[in-house]
Amino acid sequence: MKPIIFDFGHFALHSFGVLVAFGFLAGTWLAGRRARTVGIDPATVQDLVFPWLLVGALVGARVLYVISYWKTDFSPTNWLDAFAIWKGGLVFYGGLIGAVAAGGWHVWRKKLPLWPLADCMAPAIALGHAFGRTGCFFNGCCYGTPTTLPWGIHYPDINHEMYGTPLGVVHPVQFYEAGLNLLLCGFLVFLHGKRVIPGTISGLYLMGYALIRAFVELFRGDYTNLGAAMPGGLKPGQYTSIAIFVAGIIVLYVARRRPVPAVASK
Repeated sequence: MKPIIFDFGHFALHSFGVLVAFGFLAGTWLAGRRARTVGIDPATVQDLVFPWLLVGALVGARVLYVISYWKTDFSPTNWLDAFAIWKGGLVFYGGLIGAVAAGGWHVWRKKLPLWPLADCMAPAIALGHAFGRTGCFFNGCCYGTPTTLPWGIHYPDINHEMYGTPLGVVHPVQFYEAGLNLLLCGFLVFLHGKRVIPGTISGLYLMGYALIRAFVELFRGDYTNLGAAMPGGLKPGQYTSIAIFVAGIIVLYVARRRPVPAVASK
């Protein structure tokens, strides 16, 4: 549970940044393999990921984090820390929205097959997210609530000093989400191999992850500075999960009404 792998004085190699980078690479690899099965050139996926999805995801994830934690983590004297994404501090839902916006614009501009590409990306996002949540575990951010269960974890002082991680035993909630994302990835890859209607995988991903996040939020303990629960007793991530779940239903409805056949990209 080391947030910093190597410290070179003015430059520190953070485990979170390394694992997020591995997540992007692993996701790109998987999306390329899935693309080939539906007649899309893997190079099309690479052009979509780098730079469109990469930049859109990082900007969206960081912007939503800064907005959410501005009063507690930032101030006029340390506002430059808002750009220090290598230290952690990314909100996945913000990254998802940013990636959809940037990637959607690129797909529209290049007139690429929307639903087949989205279906190739869906399991890849789940795979990459598993790496990202593992990075959160090493950071000690996005930590869990206190627990007496035998698999609870106790973070060292450095995680507490850097990210405010509790000193007691807490749920390894980051691993809960990482494991469930891997299961979702495997399920989506299996369905993708069945050649379902284009758009089905994308819709199921949104619905599946919304359920995962709503469940995992039950064990998240890092919302205390934000007032924990919002009106209605739900946490912010659970309200967002409801919206994402509905978005998944809409994607399924739209895709099934207007299916677009998979075609090879030129």
